[in-house]
Amino acid sequence: MSEKLTERKKMESELKTAIREDQLYLVYQPRFNLRSSKVNAVEALVRWQHPDRGNMMPDQFIPLAEETGLIINLSNWVIHKACSDALEKLPGLSVSVNISPVEFQASDLAERIKQILQDTGLEPTRLEIEVTENVTLSDPEKTCQTMKTLKQMGVRILIDDFGTGYASLSYLRKFHFDGLKLDKSFIFSLGDSQQNQSVVEKIIDLGKAYSMEVTAEGVETADQLSFLKENNCDEVQGYFLGKPVAIKDLNLTLING
Repeated sequence: MSEKLTERKKMESELKTAIREDQLYLVYQPRFNLRSSKVNAVEALVRWQHPDRGNMMPDQFIPLAEETGLIINLSNWVIHKACSDALEKLPGLSVSVNISPVEFQASDLAERIKQILQDTGLEPTRLEIEVTENVTLSDPEKTCQTMKTLKQMGVRILIDDFGTGYASLSYLRKFHFDGLKLDKSFIFSLGDSQQNQSVVEKIIDLGKAYSMEVTAEGVETADQLSFLKENNCDEVQGYFLGKPVAIKDLNLTLING
C-alpha cells in the first residue's frame, strides 16, 4: 500500500508538470454526417507524451486527475486547445470535448467555458460538450442548471456512451441533450443477432423521439455503416471513417468535400 501511495503521489506530481509544460497533446477523430455525406465535426481526445512512460492514453491518467482535482486544470487545457485549433485550422467544423461528471460538481463549468470561448474567439455554436449518462446522478438540479446555461450560450451538449450508464430514460426529457452517442458495444454486436439489431434501431428511434441527433460510435465495417444508414442514424464515428490523428493528418479533402 505504501508503494502504491508513493507511486500515486509521483504520478500526481508528474501530471501537474505535464499540464504546465505542454506534455499533453490532442488528436482528433472525425464524425461523419450521413445526411450531408460530409465530416462536419471532430472529437478532441487528449494524450500524454510522458518523458519516461511513453505515450499514455486517457484511461491511464484521467481517473487520477478526477480524484486529485487536477481534472479542472487538465480540462481547461483541453478545451482551450481544442477551441484554438478549431478556430485556426478547422474552419466551419464543430469540435467536441469530453467533460468529466466530476466537473459539474467541482467547479463553475459554464463560467470556465464562457471565459475560454472569449479568450479563443471560437463561436459557442461550434463547441460541443460530451458527457456520460452518469453526469445526471449526482446533484441533478445543479447539473441541469449548468447545462441550461451552456445551451443558452449556444454550446451543444451530447450524451456519450449511451446505454452503458445508470440514468433513467426520464433524464433524456429533463436534461434536453442535443445529441446522443450510441456506445460502440452496441455497434460491435450488430452482426451477432437480429435482436441486437433491433435494440440499435430502437435506440435510434428513442433519440429522434427526444429531438436528438444520433451518432453511432465504433463503426468499423461497411456492413455496420450500411445498417446505420438504412435505419436513419444521423452520424457515425469510428475507424472505418477515420482514426484519431494529429490535426495535420486529418483528411481535409473529405472534411471539405
